[in-house]
Amino acid sequence: MPFRRRPARRRTDGPRGPLAVMASAALALAAALVPLATSASAGAAAAGDTTVTVDANAGLGTVTSTALGANTAVWDAYMNDPGVAPLYRAAGIGALRYPGGSYADLYHWADNTAPGGYVAPGTDFDSFMGTVKASGAQPILIANYGSGTAQEAADWVRYANITKGYGARYWEIGNELYGNGVYGSGWENDTHADKTPDQYAREVESYAAAMKAVDPTVKIGAVLTMPGNWPDGSVAAGDTGDWNHTVLAAVAHDIDFVSVHWYPNTSDGDQSLAAVRQLPGELHEVRDLVDRYAGADSAHIGIAMTEVNSNSGSGAFTSRPNGLFAAEAMMTALENGVFTVDWWDTHNSAGSIGTVGGETDYGDMGMLSNGSCSGGVCEPAVNTPFAPYYGIETLGALSDPGDTMVASAASGSEVSAHAVLRSDGDLGLLLLNRSAGTEHTVDLRYQGFTAGSGAPGVQRWAPGDDGLVDATGTATAGSVNLAPYSVTVLTLHPQSGTGSAAVGAPGTPRTTAVGAHTATLSWPAATGAVDRYEVYEQLGTGIQLLGSSTGTSVTLSNLPPGSRHTVNVLARDQAGRLSRPSAPLTFTTGTPDDSTCTVSYQVTSGWGNGFVSDVVVSNVGSTDIKGWTLTFDWPSAGQSVSSSWNANVTGDGRHVHVTNTDSNAELAPHGGTSATFGFVGANDGANPSPTSFTLNGTVCRTLS
Repeated sequence: MPFRRRPARRRTDGPRGPLAVMASAALALAAALVPLATSASAGAAAAGDTTVTVDANAGLGTVTSTALGANTAVWDAYMNDPGVAPLYRAAGIGALRYPGGSYADLYHWADNTAPGGYVAPGTDFDSFMGTVKASGAQPILIANYGSGTAQEAADWVRYANITKGYGARYWEIGNELYGNGVYGSGWENDTHADKTPDQYAREVESYAAAMKAVDPTVKIGAVLTMPGNWPDGSVAAGDTGDWNHTVLAAVAHDIDFVSVHWYPNTSDGDQSLAAVRQLPGELHEVRDLVDRYAGADSAHIGIAMTEVNSNSGSGAFTSRPNGLFAAEAMMTALENGVFTVDWWDTHNSAGSIGTVGGETDYGDMGMLSNGSCSGGVCEPAVNTPFAPYYGIETLGALSDPGDTMVASAASGSEVSAHAVLRSDGDLGLLLLNRSAGTEHTVDLRYQGFTAGSGAPGVQRWAPGDDGLVDATGTATAGSVNLAPYSVTVLTLHPQSGTGSAAVGAPGTPRTTAVGAHTATLSWPAATGAVDRYEVYEQLGTGIQLLGSSTGTSVTLSNLPPGSRHTVNVLARDQAGRLSRPSAPLTFTTGTPDDSTCTVSYQVTSGWGNGFVSDVVVSNVGSTDIKGWTLTFDWPSAGQSVSSSWNANVTGDGRHVHVTNTDSNAELAPHGGTSATFGFVGANDGANPSPTSFTLNGTVCRTLS
């Protein structure tokens, strides 16, 4: 981004710290939707204006030790203050990124210099590692790509992990290198004569080889643009592809993770909170890109969101809406496959002073005050927490590393929910009220978890609260009131005699074969005496049984062509109880190889929120087609058609309807002629390609 200036945890009486063959019986149940059970107050009529449902059988992944992170920067004179590490610990921050955004491409670790930039005293690497150790966190280090070399990075690995024994695992190669001017706008230092994504990919391979030759255990990360954000889809003059496709095509088998940044750059806090709805689709597109280029290696490649804030340069940063945004955006990222999400940043400096909801906003992107002044107004004392810190602290109260994130949803647009199954059997539930002026009463419903009758533990951050406070006694297992602009964390104990099966969760499933109508999955066995395994598809806050097996593989049948599915595997013990869910698997079925038509869909250019696509429709059957209609659905709600040529293209929500013109109405058999048309589209967020096209009622084979 542009230059700008754990273990100590508390429990429910105070804030809690961080973060084969298908069996015949399954065929009969394959379409059965598992109903949602109600809460402990099952007999009571709903009294709230919003219902939150939690499905403990629909797993979203495991909370990692690096889940919550923060950026630190060598220009921050307070980064290693003794008071900072306890604050990191209290909020459950387990990852610290260094040496600070764009400064990484100036910074030379050996002499602690950044030519052209300012380095504060006491910010050298060893001092930083002192704070890392005191915090109980892990470092995420950025090797200098802009003005450094692979050898310099390898020497840093040697010093950190061989000489000093720091055990630094995660190493990014540079910061936002797509911002080196290759697409017109340049803020990132890059002294290479060749600034193309091809050159970056070649250097990543070189860096990875040199660094792993020193320590084979290090994890190497490559920089990607966030789908749906500039310069995603942009192709520079002379390049054959955009940044993401070019880089991943070259390095997908050499890296261990990819790094993306997300700044929605909205004008106020409510818009920032609304923008979080884009994140799942954008992160799914990142995973789809990695799957496409890494193949079987994709399962070993993580996604890191190493910078996030509501804005990248000017805005309201220290007041309550940005704290709500921190909680909502960071937890949403974790639920959608990110292993670390790192706030930008710890300390920054005062910017444009304003008032938001009666609070002074200092225009400071940091989570802690650095005591600076702007326009005659000074921030509070150094290391005073700002609202984003408290938002992150609520996530630390929600979960510990190793907890299982599970599906949850709210019926109303102003309330959002996030839930975890904790290792001790408790259910953690975070409820966020994004309304500035309306209190909401929420009825709670559960599937796969039976809440006890006792009052849950409650932690709350609401207007008037001095950070996260204990509010136990203000909620039941069936209902809770949410103050405006607040975050509430509930700890629900299971009813005695209920809980998970006496078997462990199955390992992460993978696909071994995917067809147009079938998918074969396999998974590592669960521990304990397993009676059978069951595969469930996530459908919002309901789940659908797709298949069952007594072994560790299953073939799912009768799936629609080109359809996307997210599934978990659960083990059932000999008493009939279900285990915790496996990590999720998302896959998309193919299209029929024997279809009588083919469709090629290619995005030829893009600019973040818009794109141009070319489509080729061919008749490979034996019968002439005179007049045709092509239909498809957008994968993302934010996609639409603006204008078109060589065809009549109209849209109705996600559904797109295309008809021929007079000049291309006839499609000769056996691929004798094809119809080519194109359109300009818009995307609000992710822009994944459609997966299934239907020509005159026939599902076509989609060409990659």
